[in-house]
Amino acid sequence: MTAATTFSRVTFTATALMAGGGAFAFDWNATHIYNPTWPGHAKFHNAQTMSTGAALALVTAGSAWWPGRWTRQRLDLTAGAASLYWVTQLSAAAYPGTTMLDDPPRRFGPQTAVAGICLVLNTVAYAVGRRQVR
Repeated sequence: MTAATTFSRVTFTATALMAGGGAFAFDWNATHIYNPTWPGHAKFHNAQTMSTGAALALVTAGSAWWPGRWTRQRLDLTAGAASLYWVTQLSAAAYPGTTMLDDPPRRFGPQTAVAGICLVLNTVAYAVGRRQVR
């Protein structure tokens, strides 16, 4: 394993763990999953989002660190899994009635910056990784 491949694998894993762990860290509380004013269906979708982040983190880590040769297909899968949560988080701001923060309501919040930074890191990791595969 080259230093470039290691850099790509570590970067993808870190951004995926931020998605998987961050969803639980920021949503497993009274403002989200335990919010008494949220209907059960809203909690269902919040739980679905948390589980999706965790699942994508597992796919990313598995793809990145599974023994074997680092191929273009494997790089594509790893980069896609590491980025998908962040892409969907940013796209959620385009849906009617959504806000990233409630008090005061704001279309964009700190999550926007985190998602952007993670996507930039994944883009760099992908570019570095592409030099190592055919």
